[in-house]
Amino acid sequence: MARKKRQWSPNHYNHVVMRGNNRQTIFNNAADYQAFFRVLQYAHQKYPFSIVAYCIMTNHYHLLIRSPEVPLGKVMAIINRRYSDYFNKKYQYTGQLYERRYFAELVPSPIGLLTVSRYIHRNPITTKTPIVEKMEYYPYSSYHHYKHNKPSPYSFLDTTLLRTYLPQSSQSYCQYCEKEQIEQLLH
Repeated sequence: MARKKRQWSPNHYNHVVMRGNNRQTIFNNAADYQAFFRVLQYAHQKYPFSIVAYCIMTNHYHLLIRSPEVPLGKVMAIINRRYSDYFNKKYQYTGQLYERRYFAELVPSPIGLLTVSRYIHRNPITTKTPIVEKMEYYPYSSYHHYKHNKPSPYSFLDTTLLRTYLPQSSQSYCQYCEKEQIEQLLH
């Protein structure tokens, strides 16, 4: 049976998730995370894309990504292939690094972007045992760039878009992410 063809819209963001095979660790240390960021930079030079939220966990990663020039599959093929080549060489690993092909879901609206980015940024504190006490303490997430208005060292990261949907103050997006109950923001 053929796989379902992925939707691609150059004007929309996608929530992408890639998980290690059998939920195994695919990022063992700081060098692995840095290698992944180098891979993202390389892919961005080849096929420009923008990411508004990311979180790289030990056994999976999330990207909220838009590829305006080429289908997202081309971008993801470069990212996943180059990182798996790095991992396989470094750890003398053979076999399939990833569980299956990447998950991608089109995010159709600004509210969807806010909801998905909040989910992505909350990953380190919503695990069974939280990894950090506060989201901004997790170094492999884009959240600290929002929280501290830090310019990104990565040309692919766009921290301006999400703030435009909560314009009441510069900290509105962070307050939205930090709220335990989303409904509280709506009242």
